[in-house]
Amino acid sequence: MSDRHLLGRFVRRFLLEEVVADRNLTPNTQRSYRDSIRILLRFMAERHSTDPTRVTVEQVTAAVVRGFLAHLEEGRGNSVSTRNQRLAAIHSLFRFIAREVPELVDHAAQIQAIPLRRAAPPTMTYLEKAEVDALLAVPDRRRALGRRDYALLLPLYNTGARASEAAQVTVGALTLDLPPSVRFLGKGRKTRICPLWPDTASVFRDLLESAAAGGPADAPVFRNVRGQPLTRYGVHALVARTVAKAATTTPSLRGKRISPHTLRHTTAVHLLRAGVDINTIRAWLGHVSLETTNRYAQVDLEMKAKALQACAITSSDRTPTWRKDRDLMAFLTSL
Repeated sequence: MSDRHLLGRFVRRFLLEEVVADRNLTPNTQRSYRDSIRILLRFMAERHSTDPTRVTVEQVTAAVVRGFLAHLEEGRGNSVSTRNQRLAAIHSLFRFIAREVPELVDHAAQIQAIPLRRAAPPTMTYLEKAEVDALLAVPDRRRALGRRDYALLLPLYNTGARASEAAQVTVGALTLDLPPSVRFLGKGRKTRICPLWPDTASVFRDLLESAAAGGPADAPVFRNVRGQPLTRYGVHALVARTVAKAATTTPSLRGKRISPHTLRHTTAVHLLRAGVDINTIRAWLGHVSLETTNRYAQVDLEMKAKALQACAITSSDRTPTWRKDRDLMAFLTSL
């Protein structure tokens, strides 16, 4: 088979030209695409005894890809959403190959025809106001690390930021004069500006004035104990530690799986309860689709329905007494 159809050559160009240069996808998406292809090649090496450096485009058939997807779910225990994420990366790779080599269009079309599997939306977990207060009460603000933790947790609730967005906040992204705000770089490299409460702005101001933060406009606001920029994994670890401590005084936290995204859900639900319209919440959270934001409206409707059911008036039994008398009913039937 011709070397010009070696998959490796297309993979290199796809990742460097298509993913990075042309589409300018986020680093997280770049790594996701890279890892998806790497796992596919490892699968082919183990299941089909194929040297990854010699794999050709033609060897990656629709049947092979379906086997790979089954391996993800059954062998690796991946969820349907992860399976779909890997398949989306393979779809993108073969769209690129089809554009580059016209004679491979039919082959690529067979792989692109493999559908994403419909996945049930995950259960949405959010916190009540008392639970948020319990989390915010954990950091010891008398210590530098406690001040940093509080300065991260409060904006997560204030803005509904994703973990990666919060970790990447720079000094230049903050506007602490009236009206205070923060600029986030979200999915698809789209920027959005979220308003800050005066208390949140004050906390940011105190953090920047300390020795642990501040600096030029591109300097990260949040750093770890070694002075390095905090990562999204660091944000997840911080939330997990805080929840574990808060759960000792707030038992309701023990039964919930809480992550930075839980705080994001909490922000949306609380905004909705406060009467903020759904389009404003969509812009606040940086959702591309209004359908995503509408999930919070559905949660709010369910909460209202439960509240209405709890205070509903139970109808009294209006069945006439004579209908309960079996002997009388039998007599009437015999007439």
